[in-house]
Amino acid sequence: MRGLTVRWSLADAPADVLDTLADYVADTSHARFTDMPGLAYKTWRAAPGEWFEGCYVFADDAARAAFEEQFRAVAAESPGSQIIGSPPVLIEPCDVVAVAEGGAGFASSARG
Repeated sequence: MRGLTVRWSLADAPADVLDTLADYVADTSHARFTDMPGLAYKTWRAAPGEWFEGCYVFADDAARAAFEEQFRAVAAESPGSQIIGSPPVLIEPCDVVAVAEGGAGFASSARG
């Protein structure tokens, strides 16, 4: 599996930015990525006042490369960048070594 991490700094973002980002994910972004061809899963993570990121895991190199190329071309104007007020500070491909589903199971959710 092939991963891609996209991270924005929240250091200079508005105080309520995580609420705005959570609304955007729940209202728009979650649906956009649900059932996307080539994508195994995506998670949205945040450390308040520090960073916000999307972690993508793709089925293969071709799916990751196609998404990464498309995203890099519009990263500075992407919805996340518009909400936060700055472009990503990191766009990093990686390999996903393994994934395990715990005893509590996995459920897709638009809100954490």
